[in-house]
Amino acid sequence: MKIEAIKAALPTKKLTNDDILALIEEYSQPIFAGDLKAALSKINFFLRYSGSDIRYWLDKNEKPIDLVARAFQEAIIEANCDKDDIDLLIYTGIGRGFIEPAAAYHVAASLGLQHAECFDILDACMSWTRVLNIVYSLLQIGRYKRALIVNAECNMRFGGAVFPSVFQLPNIEAIEWSFPAYTLGEAATATIVSYDPDREWEFHFKSRPDLADLCNVPLDGYEGYCTPSGRIGLNGINKFTSFGVELHANGYQEIIDIFKCLKAPIDEVRAIFPHASSKREWDKVAEALNIKHLLWHIYPTYGNLVSASVPTGIASAIEAGQIKRGDRIAGWVGSAGMSFCAYSFIY
Repeated sequence: MKIEAIKAALPTKKLTNDDILALIEEYSQPIFAGDLKAALSKINFFLRYSGSDIRYWLDKNEKPIDLVARAFQEAIIEANCDKDDIDLLIYTGIGRGFIEPAAAYHVAASLGLQHAECFDILDACMSWTRVLNIVYSLLQIGRYKRALIVNAECNMRFGGAVFPSVFQLPNIEAIEWSFPAYTLGEAATATIVSYDPDREWEFHFKSRPDLADLCNVPLDGYEGYCTPSGRIGLNGINKFTSFGVELHANGYQEIIDIFKCLKAPIDEVRAIFPHASSKREWDKVAEALNIKHLLWHIYPTYGNLVSASVPTGIASAIEAGQIKRGDRIAGWVGSAGMSFCAYSFIY
């Protein structure tokens, strides 16, 4: 499978850590019980400790579909193909405007793709990586010739699952299950792939469903669809709750073990693209394997882009000249679920 093009589009509203702290102070002030300044100091420490600096959110005049369209137009030009050459469109990721039908249908209509088969795949921050694995198999059996993978991880809209509700801290204890919200950025990506028998991909996945309650956005009535846990829904129904410290702590050895499954020689790998959940935490696992020098981080400059993290990382590395055609690269993801993946391919 060949990546013919991979493009990322970011919104224009730039926020620093100080901006995030100001928003938390503004929305927490009326309800916070305790020392708010101490809570803000703690969040500030965690942000800087993790390597966070900047992230971008949609401005008032920007829409997620605009970012998708921009990324798609750049991708189709680079791939040197027509819209009618795309016979499969998969929409993936958490950010979405529809539960029904699949968001892919609305995206296809907006982009003018009238001949593409459409469906969605959702697997938290693993979504884009999971789609690559599935599309790789579908292309190999000849079901499709060329696929477009898009996402629009624009999860910071006012009244959504994150903002401002998770910025309304009731007490200092709530930081434990709210902090990851303060690292989030927004982006959309478009990836065009086609069948290529000379480019073999290697994927390794592992799931840890016993850790499923560490990161959730529960829907109304969720209790009937799972074994309830006291961790789920601490920030409310349809709101983001995430125990970031525990996610990384539980994932530490799993991330190391999954990377060790790769058969590709590490001395052939030009760059490794981790999920942008924390620069420091990914550096820790990379140091354990002596591969820290290969990591390409976007977390400090774009924040946690959810399932758009790895494709945005690859797109930015291409633009910066860090990787070129013929280079072997690797992806490395830990996600809510929890799930873990390491994969390698020739760009």
